Amino acid sequence: MCHRAENGEIDNVQVVVKIGGSLLYRQDGHADLERIRSIADSIRAIVDEGHSLIVIVGGGRPAREFISTARSLGASETQCDWIGIKIARLNAELLCAALGEYAYPKIVESLDELETAVESGKVILMGGLTPAQSTNAVAALAAEVIGADMLLNATNVDGVYDRDPKEPGATLLDTVTVSELERILSAGSVRAGEYRLFDPVAIRVVNRSRIRTVIFNGTDSQNILRLVRGERIGTHIIPEES
Repeated sequence: MCHRAENGEIDNVQVVVKIGGSLLYRQDGHADLERIRSIADSIRAIVDEGHSLIVIVGGGRPAREFISTARSLGASETQCDWIGIKIARLNAELLCAALGEYAYPKIVESLDELETAVESGKVILMGGLTPAQSTNAVAALAAEVIGADMLLNATNVDGVYDRDPKEPGATLLDTVTVSELERILSAGSVRAGEYRLFDPVAIRVVNRSRIRTVIFNGTDSQNILRLVRGERIGTHIIPEES
């Protein structure tokens, strides 16, 4: 488990990072090479400071477009889920390539495989695992399986707002309880490709495992490093009392 050194920094942290797939692509739909390289740089810096990372990557725009097309062609929701899973794994391959020798060379495809791969000491990369499960749920389950100290969810917004952040007067929350988060996100869809911030499975896992969880803006990839170093960024999820 983590501990604080005399200089106040946190040492030996086991971190699970969920990278929203939208962070890997520009508005024109092309891969954002600069940001992918920047995310990889932050991950390498975290490793060089002595921490361990598991990175789960989402599907983003490519997954949504493929799923929308497949659904229009009559695909079942299970088929759409598998499309999202495969595209998330391909996105993980991009980050794996950017990390080079820092990365475990194979995208991990199950929690059993994760338990073995983590012994390598390399950065573990994952996408989706099974249908009807978002990559947010994958990240929460991975954090629970390995007993992670932190679960960091990098999105394209600053954190959790008290309502849709596009609405006038929406307020960014510094902390949010699990029940409050469930209420705020209750209007969101759970169809393939449409999970918003966190889905019900991810929320339940975070609550029962009591893992320190932060939802934050990952458009500045340095924010990942800042959080591991103990800076206060984004929205921190507070588990309910048992």
